[in-house]
Amino acid sequence: MRTFSLRKEDVNCDWWIFDVKDKPLGRVATRIANILRGKHKPDFTPHVDNGDCVIVLNADKILLTGKKREQKVYRHHTGYMGGLKEIPFLKKFEDDPEGIIFHAVSGMLPKNKLGKKMIKKLKVYTGETHPHQAQKPKRLDLGG
Repeated sequence: MRTFSLRKEDVNCDWWIFDVKDKPLGRVATRIANILRGKHKPDFTPHVDNGDCVIVLNADKILLTGKKREQKVYRHHTGYMGGLKEIPFLKKFEDDPEGIIFHAVSGMLPKNKLGKKMIKKLKVYTGETHPHQAQKPKRLDLGG
């Protein structure tokens, strides 16, 4: 029996819609990353972008458990001496709630060209509406 390997010409992309209102950030991010990567499909191939497109709604109503809302800090370094920048979660949340979900999901994807292609298939919106009605997205639940 031969091992099946998917080719990029044979890939078909479905659209999923995911409402993250009152859902924990980490659980949402892992579920979205698996769908973007294509791990939920039986023909998953690691070197092919076989994932689906995901629309995330209500990004401004995401849930963080415990004291993470007050204690979580996003850090990055500019590359210069003493260039460590720290942004508290609450400030980043009020400035850019979509960026929080992008940051969490992109950290769970491969760090290469394929990962950059996968993160482009993630569409995040703060409200209930989105401009992707023509793609006929299917509802997705956290449980399955």
